Amino acid sequence: MAGVRDGQTGGGPPTLGGGGTGRPGRATPQPRPTLEQVARRAGVGRGTVSRVINGSPRVSERTRAAVEAAVDELGYVPNRVARALAAGSADAIALVIPEPETRFFAEPYFSGILHGVSSELARADMQLLLTLLHTQKEQDRFAQYAAAHRIDGVLLVSVHADDTLPDLLADSGIPAVLNGRRSAAEPIPYVDCDNIGGARAAVAHLLARGRESVATITGPPDMYAARCRADGYREAMRDAGYPEDELLLANGDFTEESGHRSMRRLLADRPGIDAVFCASDVMAAGARIALREAGRRVPDDVALVGFDDSAVARHMDPPLTTVRQPIAEMGREMARVLLELLGKWTPGAAYPSAPTQAAPSPRPPGAGDRTHRVLPTELIRRGSS
Repeated sequence: MAGVRDGQTGGGPPTLGGGGTGRPGRATPQPRPTLEQVARRAGVGRGTVSRVINGSPRVSERTRAAVEAAVDELGYVPNRVARALAAGSADAIALVIPEPETRFFAEPYFSGILHGVSSELARADMQLLLTLLHTQKEQDRFAQYAAAHRIDGVLLVSVHADDTLPDLLADSGIPAVLNGRRSAAEPIPYVDCDNIGGARAAVAHLLARGRESVATITGPPDMYAARCRADGYREAMRDAGYPEDELLLANGDFTEESGHRSMRRLLADRPGIDAVFCASDVMAAGARIALREAGRRVPDDVALVGFDDSAVARHMDPPLTTVRQPIAEMGREMARVLLELLGKWTPGAAYPSAPTQAAPSPRPPGAGDRTHRVLPTELIRRGSS
């Protein structure tokens, strides 16, 4: 359910010596200490060293202290890859975004998800592999890569209705969690937000401000989130007594250019339009440019509302009223769901691989079961409406 509140805008570098046969001024690379060298220094067997490094309780305190001292003296660093393989794990999670690089770097939404995912995986001492996929060939190649168990699981962002990658991963037995859904009946674990409730709150806000000709610029129709936001617009307009034939919808694709193009089309079709709900902040930024080009003032002539509450919303002039979805928290929750599926996340306890760290934060409130999560949205009112 969507809530509502007001928004307001030491030391120098090391010296390198010139020993050995290397050139003067360059240090001769030293070989990395091995497990066998640690064992000899501690006076124990190789297997005992391995048990100490992996935290096994089947070692006496005296032996553990001797091994840890040898590790410190030699500067031994465990081979992370070898440890993971020995445990039957790749020790890595892939964050997959099936979009071109231009969109990934242009939209703040993706960086918010990446921030949330990376922070939670770091707590679990898991490696993150960021992968951008655009073509079907790239998706098929990634599915083969995942099926070879080079990763433990997949977090998939920006899913479209016809995406087959989630099913390919499921068929290969690779745990996956989606950001959003392909449909209301999505069988794959997912974390989503209340898109319908958020859109409905945005449009109800515009109507409550006395706006009478309210339009919406939607996201791509092959994305479930976009369809839900369009449904939220329809519900709010219907509740206010508007018949279906008076609704004003223009299809965008979550890009700034599509917001600009759709706003121009709406102004041409309905010159008297006085409010627009855009299904993303980025599209709202494009719509704002079109309104300025047409000599329309925001909010005096046309009120404007977005969706996301990204940096784009806060930096617009005037600042954009928008629906906040907890983007970074969605990323963290995606990682938590996947880690739980992998047996690597326990509510209220520290991660096994990092016993000195604080316990994971509690789950945010949301509808659904443990693997199908819908987080609440919130309307943030600013100067554009």
